[in-house]
Amino acid sequence: MKVSREQMAENRRRILDAASVLFRDRGFDAVSVAEVMKAAGLTHGGFYGHFGSKDDLVAQTLAHVLAADAGGDTEIRAYLEAYLSPRHRDNPAAGCPTAGLAAIIRHQTPAAREAMTKGLRSQIGRIETSLPLANPANRRQTAIGSWAAMVGAVILARAIDDPALSDEILEQTRAWIEAGIEDGSAL
Repeated sequence: MKVSREQMAENRRRILDAASVLFRDRGFDAVSVAEVMKAAGLTHGGFYGHFGSKDDLVAQTLAHVLAADAGGDTEIRAYLEAYLSPRHRDNPAAGCPTAGLAAIIRHQTPAAREAMTKGLRSQIGRIETSLPLANPANRRQTAIGSWAAMVGAVILARAIDDPALSDEILEQTRAWIEAGIEDGSAL
């Protein structure tokens, strides 16, 4: 039975969505192609109709999830509130792919690293756009520093076993970034 173009596109989206959840939750090496296909509700045999290899799947999944992650609220305080929250920290499978995968991306293919680079540029641009009142000479520096602090805070908050310190890391990072925006020191 021949599958329509529309169905092929839908199947591919399902595979990418399933892979993005599994990769963010468990990392690249801990997830097999068979697991991705099962999570997508498809048979393992159909994989190679969409991707040339697992490395290809990794790169395309990163591009897919980072493009989706770049959308959303552009108001900086709302973004900080959502990003530096216990809910985001506690749900890595549906959370930021940068915070979940940045530390292990260096072991992936050039195509995967290129996708991460493109996603990073997009997020920096998103934050720059959310700072229209910032001094233009400092706007990019503020965006890069804020994004690095946000990602780092989530990584650290997820890594430790002390809930109070984990919450404090999120809260203090958010307060530090907001203070820089409010008093102009980061602008």
